[in-house]
Amino acid sequence: MGSGIAQIAACAGHNVWVLDVNGSQLDRARAMIESSLARLATKEVFTSEDCEEALSRLRFTSVLAEAVGDADVVVEAVPEELELKQALLAETAQLAPADCLLGTNTSQLSITAIGATLGGAVERLVGMHFFNPPALMPLVELMAATGTSDATLERARAFARGLGKETVVCQKDVPGFITTRCSVILRLECMRMLEEGVATAEDIDKALRLGLNHPMGPLELGDMVGLDTFLLCADGLAEAHGERFNAPAVARDMVSAGRLGRKTSRGIYEYDADGRRTS
Repeated sequence: MGSGIAQIAACAGHNVWVLDVNGSQLDRARAMIESSLARLATKEVFTSEDCEEALSRLRFTSVLAEAVGDADVVVEAVPEELELKQALLAETAQLAPADCLLGTNTSQLSITAIGATLGGAVERLVGMHFFNPPALMPLVELMAATGTSDATLERARAFARGLGKETVVCQKDVPGFITTRCSVILRLECMRMLEEGVATAEDIDKALRLGLNHPMGPLELGDMVGLDTFLLCADGLAEAHGERFNAPAVARDMVSAGRLGRKTSRGIYEYDADGRRTS
């Protein structure tokens, strides 16, 4: 998600720093962006010159102060772990300019909880939920913390629209917001059907694509997002909203076995080194 958000921001004309504590992940992010832009150029969404200009606006670093020191907008996209997001944003608020917009790309955590360690800087915090892949998905879901200012919410809306996205606002800061509550409950039911032997993964995904006009089947999407990320999300929603979000054993077994989806080359489906399905 982080590399995808960086890509669309660079394509929209922004100078962008991409941060990760792991140098190999930075190399992977660069390669993913270059590959994505090359595909878009092939499809004539952008010209080759547009892609080169976008790449020239990207910088990569493992040093937080370098990434955020002059930033107008920060969007974190670390894993869905509350303490991790709190710690990163608290440090970012100390290092970034005093008027920097602080965005969190959480898909299900309370924005108020994320902002609990920010003190007065919470007025600059806003949930900015991008969808995967960010280059193709047209929506950004916005959520305010209890202390978020109206000006911050409007600024986030303007930033998202400047990236070419439509926006919706979740009026109540509840875990899962609008979209995640719907998508997780659907994917859980698909995994239960898979576990019960109702149909193959291929046919479940095909049924949702062709019968309900989903662009990607829920199980395919789970592999793209990462089954570990999905399980964290489901567990958080179960804690907030009850047993209807309890994950089936097949999801926990896959995560325990390291079958996390595309990033480990095996999840519900299997993939080659370039992320293409092989089975």
